[in-house]
Amino acid sequence: MKTNRIKTTIFLLISLAGFQPLYAQNELKEQLVVPLTEPSKPGSLQVNLVNGSIHVTGYNGKEVVIDATMGNETPRGKNSWSRANGEDKPDELAGGMKKLSNRGGLDITAKEKNNAVQVSSGMINRSVNLHIKVPQQFSLKVSTVNNGDIVVENVNGELEVKNVNGQVQLTNVSGSAVANTVNGPVKATFRNVNADAPMAFSTLNGNLDVTFPANAKFNVKLKSDQGDIYTDFDVDVDKTQPKGSRSSQDGMYKVSVDDWVQGKVNGGGREVMMKNMHGNIYIRKAK
Repeated sequence: MKTNRIKTTIFLLISLAGFQPLYAQNELKEQLVVPLTEPSKPGSLQVNLVNGSIHVTGYNGKEVVIDATMGNETPRGKNSWSRANGEDKPDELAGGMKKLSNRGGLDITAKEKNNAVQVSSGMINRSVNLHIKVPQQFSLKVSTVNNGDIVVENVNGELEVKNVNGQVQLTNVSGSAVANTVNGPVKATFRNVNADAPMAFSTLNGNLDVTFPANAKFNVKLKSDQGDIYTDFDVDVDKTQPKGSRSSQDGMYKVSVDDWVQGKVNGGGREVMMKNMHGNIYIRKAK
């Protein structure tokens, strides 16, 4: 079985004159080109980052092309959420001294086997930005945690996208999607949908904004704890009383009410679930 493995590691030199890494003047960039075992067939891409952004674009080529650039340094024990809230303070003991770092390189690995491509980064304390081109018939499983957003465009397949401190944006995609983040909005625009696949979109802090084709058939299950729900589809809303559940523990009883909004669009189909806490939900009909 044919397996291609490409590993690229670049280390930067320190300028003795100013003690400044070379990437401060010239952006560090590296490209990996990954051939597929069977270029005429669909493939899959898996990317998992701790720090950085991921931008995946479908194109008419038959290879996976990865462009990697260096992002900003993440302090140890800090994430982008704490930095955004002013917790990243300079070291007062340094007193104007210049900071030296040996964490100046790119460490990106790409593996391919039977059209399944896995991309990983060995960089923990620095972020990396990945711009990846894939054939349009490709399934994705991509995630990041800090210091970046995830953008996917012009891809047809099963899309699984996870972020923590950043937004998720799917543009002109087809197929099905499960997309979620914690701190950030989720926005998706579908060209076509897979009528046989359920979908789910969620965030804790941010809006959910999803556009479907006008003729798409699906069931909706929607909940926004501290926001509103809007749509320009004609939704046949289930107006029955909310379903309740009862549980007991140590002789005490708890009754909870299921206050989801449920209904059918264009006669109904597979379920589309959307849930957030702080933000609105928008279900749009493509014009």
